[in-house]
Amino acid sequence: MNDSVKQKFDTYPAKVRAKLEYLRQLILEVAANTNKVEELEETLKWGEPSYITLPIQFEDESGKLKKVKAPGTTIRIDWKAKSPDQYALYVNCQTSLIDSYNSLFPNTFSFEGSRAVVFKLDDELPEEELRVCIQMALTYHL
Repeated sequence: MNDSVKQKFDTYPAKVRAKLEYLRQLILEVAANTNKVEELEETLKWGEPSYITLPIQFEDESGKLKKVKAPGTTIRIDWKAKSPDQYALYVNCQTSLIDSYNSLFPNTFSFEGSRAVVFKLDDELPEEELRVCIQMALTYHL
């Protein structure tokens, strides 16, 4: 974990930090086990822990190496004091990811507009479904 992300995690209440650390670990595990996700950058974006797929390289027809767009869209996670009993996984609101998640898992998640999957602090995460959602974000541009 880089220093700025660690400092951010240190600001969360203990119960929240544990939930976000678990969500972070899921993101890292899914990334490590997803084809075409070669590297994931962990940083802060808008003051929130963020996970960004880095551009991948491939050979074109002539055998030349080329860089392409990052395979996925940024995933952010955060907790807000104004909603102390929940935390969220955010994706770019310009994507169709939240609509896709809602279509695949209509009664599994709570959503905030077109940008977030919202979790209650006291609820158990639907881990397998969440892994699918994370993988879809990490490979969104493919």
